[in-house]
Amino acid sequence: MFPLFIKEVKAYFNSLIGYITLTFFWVILGLFVWVFPQTSVLEGGFASLSSFFMIAPYVFIFLIPAITMRSFSEEKKEKTLELLLTKPLSEFEIILGKYLGSLFLVLIAILPTTIYYFSIYKLGQPEGNIDTAAVIGSYLGLLFLASVFTSIGITASSISDNQIVAFLLSVFLCFFFYDGFSSIAAIDLWSSSSFILQKFGIDYHYNSISRGLVDSRDLFYFLSITVVFLFLTKFILSSRKWR
Repeated sequence: MFPLFIKEVKAYFNSLIGYITLTFFWVILGLFVWVFPQTSVLEGGFASLSSFFMIAPYVFIFLIPAITMRSFSEEKKEKTLELLLTKPLSEFEIILGKYLGSLFLVLIAILPTTIYYFSIYKLGQPEGNIDTAAVIGSYLGLLFLASVFTSIGITASSISDNQIVAFLLSVFLCFFFYDGFSSIAAIDLWSSSSFILQKFGIDYHYNSISRGLVDSRDLFYFLSITVVFLFLTKFILSSRKWR
């Protein structure tokens, strides 16, 4: 599994799209945190990274599908999937290798953004006037969010041999699971059930962790969704044997 993990990471950085995707991520977030007046930390006058953690999930909705879209789609298109499956690896080990490789790339994208925290820490009046616990909680939330979105992207990539189709499907699913349930719950139709429906959405649990309170129920939610999509990917790959 580890050689496949290394192969995935190397393949990403051997293509121009890898560097373009990461640059896009950093530039967009940098503009929201420091430049755009409505969300700029410098304009707001508060030592807070709330604008960063507010916009990051929506950037993830496009960043992570761009990373995962080639995982299985390219293997199918190049007719190398069957060859890969003949390796001394189980289907689930192959899925985990690709999943962890993609997740590692997302972590590489997140890591440089920690400079925002240290910058605001120094700029605060007095110095250090920032809610560190909330920042740590929000970064944990981002990691769990990345885990779920990556598993969704891997599943979407296993469905089609077209990377664009895999990308669009992944974007739709990520957006739906992040914001869809809250939007549906907001419809004046569900009465007392709306809160329960809202709890099915990723944003509910992401916002909960972002407050600096790590609840086991939120952790279980993120882990469950990730595992479900990884097993769904296995089911999709296994279905080729029935055709």
